[in-house]
Amino acid sequence: MRPEPSDLVVRARAGDRVAVAKLLSIVEAGGERAREAMALLHPHTGRAWSVGVTGAPGAGKSTLTDKLVARARVDGLLVGVLAVDPSSPFSGGAILGDRVRMQDHSTDPGVFIRSMASRGHLGGLALSTPQALRVLDASGKACIVVETVGVGQVEIDIARQADTTVVVVTPGWGDAVQAAKAGLLEIADVFVVNKADRPGAAEAVSDLAGMLELSRDVAWRPPIVRTVATTGEGVDELWDAIAAHRAHLATDGRLEARRVERVREELRTIVTERLRARASALCEGEAFDDLVEAVVRRARDPYDAADAILG
Repeated sequence: MRPEPSDLVVRARAGDRVAVAKLLSIVEAGGERAREAMALLHPHTGRAWSVGVTGAPGAGKSTLTDKLVARARVDGLLVGVLAVDPSSPFSGGAILGDRVRMQDHSTDPGVFIRSMASRGHLGGLALSTPQALRVLDASGKACIVVETVGVGQVEIDIARQADTTVVVVTPGWGDAVQAAKAGLLEIADVFVVNKADRPGAAEAVSDLAGMLELSRDVAWRPPIVRTVATTGEGVDELWDAIAAHRAHLATDGRLEARRVERVREELRTIVTERLRARASALCEGEAFDDLVEAVVRRARDPYDAADAILG
C-alpha cells in the first residue's frame, strides 16, 4: 500500500529522508495526492532561504553548488539541493552529473540532494519546482539551492522562484547583448565569473560591469564574484555576497514583496494549466467533430464555432 500524504508529511517534518523523497516524487507526479500533500505542508513553510544557480552548460554550476553546500554546512545549516534538468531524465546533464559531483555530501544527514526532470507531468517544472521547494522547506532545510541546467526561458522562470539568484558565467562567455537577450540582467542578484584562473576572466568581469551600468535598479547592484570552483577559491566571497543580498531584501519589505510576486506568478501558472486542461477536454468528442465539419463546410466560421464550444 502507498503511504498516505498525511503520514509522509508528519515523517518528513520529523526529518525522515525517505518520506521527503516520496513527497518529492508525489509533487513531480502531480494530481490529487500532490494537492493533498501541499495543503498539509504549506502552513509549515516560509522559513528556508532559496538560492537559484543558473548559467550556460559547462560553466561549473554543479561544482560551485557543491562548494556552496559545503560552506553552508560549516555554518551548521541544513541544506537541500534541487538539480533541475528541464529536458530529459536521461540527458546525463544535471540528473547524472550532479549526483557524481556531489558525492561528498551523500553520507551527510544534513544535506538532501534531489534531481528533477520534466517527465511530462502536468504544469511542467514551472509548477512542480515551487512545490518541491516547499517540501524541503517544511522538512527543516534552512538553505535550498536550485541548480538549473542552462539559461533558456524555462531555467529563467525557475531561477525567479529563488530568493537569491546566482548567474554563473565563464571567461569568453559572450558579449553583453547576448546576455541581455538571455534575461540575465533581469534575474541576476549575484554574478559569478567562474574558472577565473583562465585567460579572459578580467574581460568577463569588465563586460558584466559595463552591462550593469545600464541597470535601472539602483537599490541593489549585483556584485561580481570571481571563483575557481574546483579549488574553492572565491566561494567564501560568494557566500558573503548571498548573505548581503539577503540582508538587503530584509529591509523595507523587499523580501515580502518578492515572495508575494512569486506567489502571484505561481497562481497564474496553476490557473493557466487548469484552463488549458479544460480547453483540451472541450476540444474532443462528437460535438467538437461536428463543429469542425461545420467550419469545413463554411456553415460556421471558426470564431462562431469557438464560441459554441466555450458556451
